[in-house]
Amino acid sequence: MTTPREAGFAMPAEWAGHAGCWMIWPERPDNWRLGAKPAQGAFVAVASAIARYEPVTMMVSARQFENARTVLPEAVRVVEVSTNDSWARDVGCSFLLGRDGKLGGVDWPFNAWGGLIGGLYFPWDLDDQVAAKMLGIERARRFRAPNVVEGGAIHVDGEGTVLVAEQCVLNENRNENPTRQEMERVLKDYLGASHVIWLGQGVPEDETDGHVDNLACFVAPGVVLLTWCDDPADPHYAVSRDAEARLLAARDAKGRPIKVERIPMPTPMFYTAEEVSGLDATPSGMNRRAGDRMAASYVNFYIANGAIIAPSFGGGGFGVETDAAARDVLTRLFPGRDIVMVPAREILLGGGNIHCITQQQPKGGT
Repeated sequence: MTTPREAGFAMPAEWAGHAGCWMIWPERPDNWRLGAKPAQGAFVAVASAIARYEPVTMMVSARQFENARTVLPEAVRVVEVSTNDSWARDVGCSFLLGRDGKLGGVDWPFNAWGGLIGGLYFPWDLDDQVAAKMLGIERARRFRAPNVVEGGAIHVDGEGTVLVAEQCVLNENRNENPTRQEMERVLKDYLGASHVIWLGQGVPEDETDGHVDNLACFVAPGVVLLTWCDDPADPHYAVSRDAEARLLAARDAKGRPIKVERIPMPTPMFYTAEEVSGLDATPSGMNRRAGDRMAASYVNFYIANGAIIAPSFGGGGFGVETDAAARDVLTRLFPGRDIVMVPAREILLGGGNIHCITQQQPKGGT
């Protein structure tokens, strides 16, 4: 049982060069309204935007293969892979590179964000096979981890530091009696890291139990972008301040203090009755309700070669006023990359956003 760290593998930062991006085609009708057609349009928009900068692979079920191949750009590779839903970040492998540039990856066990204790659907067996299939397609070395950790629960700086949130990684619905010491060991061993920074709670109403990729992310070594709220009446007001305090008190693996950059939380958004009425009702569904708040965040973006593919929430009469401010922050922090904002409410309706539906594959050596 060799771990990635023992074998010389580590997870690169997301801003390092990519060989491509992986996504999964949405079709689950109890999570994606109107037979997933609006969501499929949003996924096509995201895949098309990323494909301008790097290769994209879309994993698609047999029954949706012909539809996806027809509506996606020809540049997008379409491969047949069975799944339970479409969250490539969480069910896909976390790709690694070895010291010689060889490709590997972590196959994290997956239990639908909580298994039988608050998990979002059952079964999840097909999702748990996705990481191994991705690594098989790429002929990359597979490391099956001993603990449940979703890809959205981690961010790395590529220099030995991992960023996580206690609410998710220490949740007993992921692993039995998890301890901070045990989870730090797993994160370090399987991501090739040497230091873990712990935040507390994630974005309120996040049904993944507080994934860090909806709250904060590394944008450069020693620099973390944090979704920020200035409204004392908003539950995220206290969450963002606790996260900032923890970050400012932390050091990274190289001993550097953390610089915190802020990006505004989107104008609050809620499920509408029309949106909820378009979902199939099933015993194992997510049971969306009109008036429930969605866990929207601009931090949930994808770093592509030469671009940032970020969510926008305005338009459609919803009155979101924060898109322009978010674009300004991203433009300042990523001066060498295009900022491409894609309408993402349809993705948010399913419980996540652009970072959640993508998984980068790093560029290795020849």
